Amino acid sequence: MIETYGYARAGLLGNPSDGYFGKTISFAMSNFRARVLVYPSGRLEIKASKADIPVFENLEDVYRVTRWRGYYGGVRIVQALIVRLIDYCRERGIELEDRNFTLEYESSIPQRLGLGGSSAIVTAALRALCRYYGLEIPPPEQANLVLEAETRELGVPAGLQDRVAQVYQGLVYMDFSRELMETRGYGEYQPLDPELPRNVYVAYRTSLSEGTEVFHNNIRDRWRRGDPEVVEAMKTWASCAEQGRDCLLRGDFVALARLIDANFDLRARLYRIGKGNLEMIDAARRAGASANFAGSGGAIVGTYRDEDMYARMEANMRSIGVAVIKPKIAV
Repeated sequence: MIETYGYARAGLLGNPSDGYFGKTISFAMSNFRARVLVYPSGRLEIKASKADIPVFENLEDVYRVTRWRGYYGGVRIVQALIVRLIDYCRERGIELEDRNFTLEYESSIPQRLGLGGSSAIVTAALRALCRYYGLEIPPPEQANLVLEAETRELGVPAGLQDRVAQVYQGLVYMDFSRELMETRGYGEYQPLDPELPRNVYVAYRTSLSEGTEVFHNNIRDRWRRGDPEVVEAMKTWASCAEQGRDCLLRGDFVALARLIDANFDLRARLYRIGKGNLEMIDAARRAGASANFAGSGGAIVGTYRDEDMYARMEANMRSIGVAVIKPKIAV
């Protein structure tokens, strides 16, 4: 029996420029994880988890559960990964041994909050299948496969940031420059010392979950049309990540906090952001902490000065029904 994991992801800086030839810094955290089991069986089976079974207690239960995890579970994305992996192997002349298996999964990652819940399941499944079939796929190509399972097979809009952080784990600086992406299909990924970030928090609430495809509204269309405001914003976010890497390396956490705030403030000028998300940002900043979206909304990430500030922030968050954690960077 093969057991593998994929961890939640939080984007510290540069978000959302990863899908626009930008730069980002993200980390994988072991506070939440997806777990996959693969073992030999007579037929090939993807076992449904609780998220895939449409059985509910009553109307209120179906409403609550759907708002929490959306309309889809993980079976479809695992199935999409398997199809994409077969294509990948065929394109490279790799023959997969005729060995059936059963794949089971479970996840503790809060869904639809921009913490990489879907991609963590796919990452864990890819790791398990690579071990099962004895495949050695380079990490950048693993990240691409995880992305393509959702974008190419399912038509879900997504960027590489989640997948790179979850494949490499730890803290990663990513450069998705157009030249690199168009010539070799992946960016330049630099793992950083996971001990570099200090006093980082992640806060999240489940009532705001919308899904990335809802949040990203019309920004991509504007970017494709060459809208100067959007094009310049992507460059600014990429610069935030580049400067943030330098701040981490030299231990300048005051400047890092300013960049985290600036990253969100620009996003708020360009995107339609709901009241509940703004309320979370405000709760953190009223305590003196920096705050930025960890992904697509519903979860935020930032830094705090000391334990007194953390306690004030936690109290502010608790009053609006938001949980706060200190992330354990997964290495």
